[in-house]
Amino acid sequence: MASVSSPPPGALARGLGFLWHPFKAVMDVIGLPFAFLQRRFGFGGMAVAFLAPNMLIFGTFVLLPMALNIVYSTTGGNELFLENRPFVGMAQYDALFTCGDYMKPQSCQQDGFWQGVHNTVVFVVVQVTMLVLASLATALVLNRKMRGRAFWRSVFFFPVLLSPVVVGLIWKWVLQRDGLLNAGLMELGFERVIWLADRQWAMVWAIFVSVWAHLGFYALILLAGLQAIPADLYEAAEMDGTSKFRAFRRITLPLLWPNMLVVIVLALIKAVQVFDEVYILTGGGPGTSTQFLVQYIYETGFASQIRNMGLASAASLVMGGVLVVLTMVQLGLSARKEKKEQDR
Repeated sequence: MASVSSPPPGALARGLGFLWHPFKAVMDVIGLPFAFLQRRFGFGGMAVAFLAPNMLIFGTFVLLPMALNIVYSTTGGNELFLENRPFVGMAQYDALFTCGDYMKPQSCQQDGFWQGVHNTVVFVVVQVTMLVLASLATALVLNRKMRGRAFWRSVFFFPVLLSPVVVGLIWKWVLQRDGLLNAGLMELGFERVIWLADRQWAMVWAIFVSVWAHLGFYALILLAGLQAIPADLYEAAEMDGTSKFRAFRRITLPLLWPNMLVVIVLALIKAVQVFDEVYILTGGGPGTSTQFLVQYIYETGFASQIRNMGLASAASLVMGGVLVVLTMVQLGLSARKEKKEQDR
């Protein structure tokens, strides 16, 4: 059987031929170490070779600081280097949990820590609830067919692109004594309100600003979940005469639950770690009304005149442990709910 010969290269291919040979030579040189690794460790060992640089960076900048944080929490003194810090065992944790009444921060040895815990709990409960509901409502609206839908989606997502410092500065400019909001109120005949100097209003605005800054990200997650729900289900429900509210409760919410779980977990973790935009907005004030747990850790370990890095490390480990427990509880409840739905 006669062999079929390939057509001769065209003029363009011949003209670009001079570029191919240098490129091939460079790629051959780059491939030499990888060829050696494949001969030395086999094809399966190549994955380890590619992951090793990333794991080295991860271990250096994540795992090692975590280990050092644990060690620092068992030491005392004000020195930076471990060789100059005495071992105190669990004394830092004892100081954190020495309280007459955990519901009254003033009765605790570390009253700033427990005030931060109380403020953080209030912030997390209110902020996460409002954020999840607002994100769900926004995603439902943006999922509808309407004029300028792409524009409105970008508008709601825009605050996510701003850094937390910029968010805090923008809203501080709006809410300060002579800010934009008070100027508008005075034009309408109302009196000036010192928003950030009032304890209740400061917490309200801290929650509002945080929801405003992160709403677009979580709405985008829920919007992706809504778009993944087949339209045939809604058409079949409409043909059966199902009301929109019942279709939302029986179709949308169950199928959107995996995305909702992601939003709840991420929002919870972010809320417990709140610091930057609120710190810029209120500085933790007035008094300690908006001082949250991360600010206490920062000021105890770095910003105070007498830096207690051991106490700050212990507080951060307590916060990390609480986050792990809350995440595991949420994942466990989700797994149980999915199992019940499968058993039906």
